[in-house]
Amino acid sequence: MIERYKTPEMDHIWSEYNKYDMWREVEVTVVEVLADMGVVPSEAAKIIREKADFTVERILEIEETTRHDVIAFLTCMAEYIGEESRFVHMGMTSSDLLDTALALQCKSAGEIILQKLITFRDVLRKKAVKHRETFQMGRSHGIHAEPITFGVKLALWSEEFGRHIHRWEEALSTISTGMISGAVGTYQHLDPEVEAETCRRLNLQAASVSNQVIQRDRHAHFMTTLALISASLEKIAVEIRHMQRTEVLEAEEFFSKGQKGSSAMPHKRNPITTEQISGMARLLRGNAHVALENVALWHERDISHSSVERVIIPDSTTLMDYM
Repeated sequence: MIERYKTPEMDHIWSEYNKYDMWREVEVTVVEVLADMGVVPSEAAKIIREKADFTVERILEIEETTRHDVIAFLTCMAEYIGEESRFVHMGMTSSDLLDTALALQCKSAGEIILQKLITFRDVLRKKAVKHRETFQMGRSHGIHAEPITFGVKLALWSEEFGRHIHRWEEALSTISTGMISGAVGTYQHLDPEVEAETCRRLNLQAASVSNQVIQRDRHAHFMTTLALISASLEKIAVEIRHMQRTEVLEAEEFFSKGQKGSSAMPHKRNPITTEQISGMARLLRGNAHVALENVALWHERDISHSSVERVIIPDSTTLMDYM
C-alpha cells in the first residue's frame, strides 16, 4: 500500500538499486582512502572505481546461496572488478557498510522532507497574513467562545512548524553519521583516520565512538521526530475535518472538478485528504515506537533492528513526504 504514496525522488532513494549503489560508493570510497594512505595500490583503486558494478538480479541470485546480502553484493561486484576486488571491504565489517549507506539514504530522504517543511511553514505564514481579518468562532471544549480570526489559527500552525524545522535539522545532523571501525568497533585492521576521511568524503560525520553498529538512539531520534511532525499534521487535519462538518462548514478541503465523494450519495464532499493524514500519523507513531525498541541491542550488536528498519524507515519517510 505504501507504493501509491511514493514520489519519484523518494522512490529512488529507497529503491533496491540505489541501496546497492550507496553500498558501492561506501566500499569504493574506503578503497580510495586506503590508496591515498599507501595501503592499497593506487592503480588498483582506479580499476575498482572504474569497474565496480552490480545488477540487483545477480545479487539476489547469489543471496539465494549465501543467505547474506553483503557477501552476495561483494561477490557480484567482484565479478565485474576482477583480481583487484581483493582490496574491497578490506578490514571492514558488514555494519560499516550497511549503517554508513543507511545514513546516506536517511540524509537524502530527510533533505526532501526538510524542504517541504520549509515550504509548508512559509505557506502557512502567507495564509496567516491573508486571513488576519477573516473572522470565525473561537471554541473551547468544542463550544462557541469568543470570535477569533482564521489568521491566528494559521499563525499558530506556522510557528509550530518553525519549531519542527529546527527539530528536523537536528535529527538530520544526528542521523548523518557513518562508521568504518571493523569487527565490533575495534579498528583492529583499519586506522581511525580511514573512518574519518571516508565519512568526510561522503559528507557524513564519523561516529565519535562505535561498537559494531551506529547506535540506534540516532535512528530513534530521527523516527520520533517524524512522529512528532506527523502529530502536528494530524492536529491541523482534525481541525480542518471539524470545520468541514455540515453543521460548521467554516472551511473545507479543495474539491477538484470531477471528484466524487460517495458512490451512494453524490452530494457529499468528504475531507478525504485530512482523514488520510490522520490515519498515516498513526502509522508514524507506531513506527517510532518500534524504533525506540531497536535502541537496546545485545552486547556489541545483534540484528533484531535490521529487518525492522528495512520497513519502518523507508515507509515513514515516504509517508511523511506524502503527508
